[in-house]
Amino acid sequence: MTKVFPNGPSSSCSDATETVLTVWKKSMLLNCEGFTVFNADGNLVYRVDNYLAGNKGEILLMDAAGNPLFTIRRKRLSLADSWVVYEGETGLNPPRFCARKQINLLKSKCLARVVEAMGRGVYEIEGCYGKRCCEVYDEKRRIVAEIKRKEAAGGLSFGTDVFRLIAQPQIDTTVAMALLILLDQMFGSSSNTP
Repeated sequence: MTKVFPNGPSSSCSDATETVLTVWKKSMLLNCEGFTVFNADGNLVYRVDNYLAGNKGEILLMDAAGNPLFTIRRKRLSLADSWVVYEGETGLNPPRFCARKQINLLKSKCLARVVEAMGRGVYEIEGCYGKRCCEVYDEKRRIVAEIKRKEAAGGLSFGTDVFRLIAQPQIDTTVAMALLILLDQMFGSSSNTP
């Protein structure tokens, strides 16, 4: 079987300042849904283990040791598909950012719009999450993160369960991972995928 993550740092033509993560849409625990995320050295970086497969209202992004980084909660009683992201495990902290699924009435390319609290930034996400081909733009319209399909050596494809998250220095990789989880909740297999 082909390895999901590389054996060592890749010497590809990628920029040395970007961070490339391999995302596997599979929990490390049996009977759980989630993500397992590796860096270029094959080390575990992030994980998401959803023990309640039917409860998609709250997701916890953890580091490799299981420490909570972000709690991602669906906004209740909202007309649009809206989410709030808090630092840590509980929602006692003020929200770090809010995200809303865009409704494409005018055939806009925008999938979601994310606004950070305290006016720290705005992100727009464009592309097609179902094909694992998305770009995250900051308020200056610079690409700060991308989701791309991953191919194994020899051109074999992993399908849509294994893909790459490429984060530029302008965005924290933890924030980029939280945005990926938001996209999965908005456009994953249980919802309509553009």
